[in-house]
Amino acid sequence: MTKKIIFLLSIFMAFCSLHAQGRAEKAITTFFEKYPQEKIHLVFNKNSFVAGENLWLKSFVFNGYDLSSISTSMFVELYDSNKTQISKKILPLLNGQGSGSFALPENLKEGVYYIRAYTTWMSNFSEDFQALRQIVVYNPSSPEKVVLNDTSEWTASVFPESGTLVEGINTKCAVRLQSKGITPSEWSGYVVDAAKPDVKISSFKGFDQNVGAFSLTPKAGVQYQLIINDSKGNRKVVDLPAVSDSGINLQVSTGNEAVKFSLKSKNTASGTSYTVIGTINNQLVFKVNSDKIFEKNFSIPAQQLVNGILQLTVFDDKENIVAQRLTFVQPGLLNIKKPEIKSVAFNEASRASNAFSIAPNENNDAYTVLVMDGSLESSEDENSLLSTLWLTGDIPSKIYAPAQYFTPNRNPEALDALLISEKWKRFDWRSIMSGTFPIISYQPQPYISYKGKVTVQGRPASNAELNLLFEMPQGGTNLSQIKTDDKGFFTLKGLIFEDAIKFSYQLNDPKIPKEQVQVIFQPDYSFVTLKKALPESNYHLVPRENNEQPTEAVKRYMATKNTQSNIDEKATLIEEVRLKAKKKDKTKELNDKLSSPLFRSMNETVFDFVNDDNSAQGYMNILQWLQGRVAGLTIESNMGNYIPKLRGANINIYLDEMKIDASQINSVPISDIAMVKVIKDYFAGGSGGSSGGIAIYTKRGGITGSLSDSATSTKLKKSVMNGFDKEAPFVSPDYNDRGFKNISQDLRTTLYWSPYVETNTNESARIQFFNNDEAKNFKIIIMGFDTKDYVPIYYNEIVQ
Repeated sequence: MTKKIIFLLSIFMAFCSLHAQGRAEKAITTFFEKYPQEKIHLVFNKNSFVAGENLWLKSFVFNGYDLSSISTSMFVELYDSNKTQISKKILPLLNGQGSGSFALPENLKEGVYYIRAYTTWMSNFSEDFQALRQIVVYNPSSPEKVVLNDTSEWTASVFPESGTLVEGINTKCAVRLQSKGITPSEWSGYVVDAAKPDVKISSFKGFDQNVGAFSLTPKAGVQYQLIINDSKGNRKVVDLPAVSDSGINLQVSTGNEAVKFSLKSKNTASGTSYTVIGTINNQLVFKVNSDKIFEKNFSIPAQQLVNGILQLTVFDDKENIVAQRLTFVQPGLLNIKKPEIKSVAFNEASRASNAFSIAPNENNDAYTVLVMDGSLESSEDENSLLSTLWLTGDIPSKIYAPAQYFTPNRNPEALDALLISEKWKRFDWRSIMSGTFPIISYQPQPYISYKGKVTVQGRPASNAELNLLFEMPQGGTNLSQIKTDDKGFFTLKGLIFEDAIKFSYQLNDPKIPKEQVQVIFQPDYSFVTLKKALPESNYHLVPRENNEQPTEAVKRYMATKNTQSNIDEKATLIEEVRLKAKKKDKTKELNDKLSSPLFRSMNETVFDFVNDDNSAQGYMNILQWLQGRVAGLTIESNMGNYIPKLRGANINIYLDEMKIDASQINSVPISDIAMVKVIKDYFAGGSGGSSGGIAIYTKRGGITGSLSDSATSTKLKKSVMNGFDKEAPFVSPDYNDRGFKNISQDLRTTLYWSPYVETNTNESARIQFFNNDEAKNFKIIIMGFDTKDYVPIYYNEIVQ
């Protein structure tokens, strides 16, 4: 995208009057190159929650209009309406995308809560551009309930195009509504001369709950007023800005072919040279400089630009700003790629199986897929991936349902009026032209980074070699050798792991006893305190009446919570059965590998110490551990030795299939044992015709286990390092499995959620889910990003 815009700039520079690069051009070039701007879109697994539920989220982090490569970690915080922080997480970002979950406490009071998301790099800039999303949490046991605030008064403001009303120049004006609660959905207005309030000069009807527009040719000396009425009979009178008898008006019209603009003037000095600069995403894309600028109409071919907000700024010959205007490039032709959905098999029957496939896209690593009951709302209905990318990620003011401006039935005229009422706040021209740029206080670190200090008896271990032995979550260990600086400090960067990881440490110097060595770690990242006030909500709290019953919607939310708890419990039991079966298969493999055919029997009990330590660490002798674990087997103590008996008769002991005496078992550490089997009847390898025996097998080449891996580290000093917060698994029922048959009621809102559905260039991604008890259609949301063409991949439709 960057190369494309710079190429466009060179085209226009060739056709316009060329002058030396001014302060504005130098400033915006510096700002674009050194101060890239990130923005975050959050999507939730559903729109409303109940105390005690899990909230799942997916994030897309953009640098302008491309997935960001600046940050590899994201901070997410949960606040109540009093700005009290309830929980916080740090999540990894892979190619600009991340996901995580919050467990909402059972005792959380009903009300409005806020999810804040930001990166370390974003903390260098205004908090207004951090993601701050509202969620509603219900709890019928709370003394107050949350309701929509539809009684608050609304206000209106008038914004002339480019900022001024100039006598005799027909000017488009935007009317913007704001409220602490809900703005009216139906409203209209008309313009009058305050001295003649009964004569309507211009009339209009509001486009939506945000904005309307009208045109006016003003006269100097007249005080114009706007009279606005809503469908509930509320009436507002708003004064228009004073009319100037001189000035400049920037007029813009945006279509699918071009962005056209012209400058109109009244009583301005002739021969003055003006400059118009166009920027998209803080990057210079257009410039014209002329002393005859009022005599021409200008056209910027839209196909050479990208979808996004274009800022046009007019400077006089002293580089003072005289007019500004925001507009959207090609509002009627959004450059969106739609995922190819095929092999569709939908069934609206209760708990029926449904499936579809998503064709691969070689320029998109993974899709985010959300399937909901089609009768319910998603978080994308209010503020979508598209509206964050192209609007709210750069325009921080309160906008009602910004997603509406990027749907198939959108109204481009309404979006244009909205942008007339806005200013670009990513930078201030006067500040950057004077050389005042943001102060960079926070530098992003790669993933999880830690600072460490090594001391020996309290003194820094200068230029010392330190061995770190990490106990990996998947099993096994990982050794890292690092060297401290002259003050005993070192850093660990680029760590990617969840939860906590244990590690042991020791200086690589045998002369220094490990007891004298101390390593102190602290994370090389930090959460940044939220300074600004939380935004006003469209909801407010009212007292709950005695014995008041929850609404039908809340009853459904509560039923869904209970259903999900049952589903999670069933899934856990089923997974335990699967793990046991899997463990049994691994034990069979171990038995086949260690024991010969002579030591096989239909009546054998096998204990696996490679895939399961069997809680044997506290025992000094394996025979002692066997006591009470096999029916008919008893272990007797005789002069310090343990003697095994089967059904009262002595049986032989074998070590790696060689007969040994019971006294020799004391010298075999349990940490060296891979497997033990108790054979209860005749077997071919039994010595002296013995009917039964105990066969002990030790670990050998290629066979390891948790006990063996940790044996080395147990001799070293230990510590713990915290990593990324682990995401809870999202569990959906599989009604083909009998374990889910007794779920009594299924009213789930979210039928399928996966933040990462991986794709490759060869195979389609198959999505399967089961219906709830009531859904007759499905809301399917699929999101991704094409990294070659720099465009979002987006699908949000209700299907049957």
